[in-house]
Amino acid sequence: MNFEELKALLFVRSNFGMKLGLEAMHMALAELGNPERATPALHVAGTNGKGSTCAFAEAALRAAGLRTGLYTSPHLTHFCERIRLGGEPITEARACELLEEIRSRVPWALGDPGLTFFEIVTLMAFLAFREVDVMVIEVGLGGRLDATNVLEAPRACAIASLGLEHMQYLGPTLAHIAAEKAGIFKRGVPAVSAGQPIVAARVLQAKADELGIPLARPGRDYQFESREVRPFCYQGPRWTVRSIGGAGFAGDGRSAEARSIGGAGFAGDGRSAEARSIGGSLALQGHHQRTNAALACALLEASLLPLTPRQVEQALMTAQWPGRLERIASADGEVWVDGAHNPHAAAALARSLPQLACGRPVRLVFGALQDKDVAAMLRELAPHVSSVHYCAPDSPRALPPDELTMIHPGQAHQSVEAALAAARREQGMILCCGSLYLVGEVRTLLQGSGRTKMPSERL
Repeated sequence: MNFEELKALLFVRSNFGMKLGLEAMHMALAELGNPERATPALHVAGTNGKGSTCAFAEAALRAAGLRTGLYTSPHLTHFCERIRLGGEPITEARACELLEEIRSRVPWALGDPGLTFFEIVTLMAFLAFREVDVMVIEVGLGGRLDATNVLEAPRACAIASLGLEHMQYLGPTLAHIAAEKAGIFKRGVPAVSAGQPIVAARVLQAKADELGIPLARPGRDYQFESREVRPFCYQGPRWTVRSIGGAGFAGDGRSAEARSIGGAGFAGDGRSAEARSIGGSLALQGHHQRTNAALACALLEASLLPLTPRQVEQALMTAQWPGRLERIASADGEVWVDGAHNPHAAAALARSLPQLACGRPVRLVFGALQDKDVAAMLRELAPHVSSVHYCAPDSPRALPPDELTMIHPGQAHQSVEAALAAARREQGMILCCGSLYLVGEVRTLLQGSGRTKMPSERL
């Protein structure tokens, strides 16, 4: 099998499908020898920030000298980005080998109805991770019925920030969505959560109580410095990561009056707290990344995997997660790209814009898919931008630019390249967001790299 054949086999398959339940995944994994049980795992769900949390956690485990596997979705520019070994995407040749193994050992998986696109790629990831020490697995959609939820005994689970998303699949309210996300909790497996709206926090806590597992929450079980004027710092049950000069901590991830924590860590497992300083900023930009970094620290603590605060510090300063408030410099100036594609993420992005723009006008290049709440996203971003350039990302589900102009005034362009060129003719900071498909295209244009054409997953 070559990579063109792989694309032809995989991308014609429905991504979400209509069948519910994990029975087919369990059957396929049994025929493959249950590779998901061979390696310790960290499992991360959420609406926004789960990918960044995974990136921070995986970088820390790699800094500790562990062989890592990282499974995320979607990809920005190339399918192989979804499955990473030691921080690097697998090769096209390796992807072909993995799919060939599935086709030979589980032939019905590629039949009709067979398995969905995401289910098959999840199988490929588990097969690839047979050779690693630990794997970090990002949930695709929801949690309870997501293909990744075949993990029966991960070392720890995390729930990143929750908001309204995919309501046609997950339910009409935040409580419904939180219940689906809490479906990754397992009896005997510690869980951690970012700060959540109260209704979501109650659902997560109720599920943890039902299973009799600890659920670490910010402000109660771990703390971190959220103010951007201070170096990031974190304190949990076993680790104290202290900023220079002794900073206070805002437990819920929002700005708050700092309080001194002195020299001791929280009561946890009775072991001495270790202290390190983080004297600089996080590797990933944006105020919201403090919440994600703290969640990754809490997840790593809960896992009891062999790493130290020093190694976590190194990861927080060096982790990479392309397309998430990423600055791309070129001869014609800088462009910022961000994968924000729902109102919750757009609000987090808007909060970071004043500091990034430094008084300059912001020129927005925006494109989105039809199933997104575009009006709400633009309401969050509009007060911070001076002009808007609309375009359609490379997806059959993209909203036509002319329709976007009817939601909020702006200029419609025939292509992403044309919208970016028009924005660059204006003075100021350029921001591209609205879809990860758009971010992938812009990154390719700006970096001048060749782009392997990827079909769109059929939904």
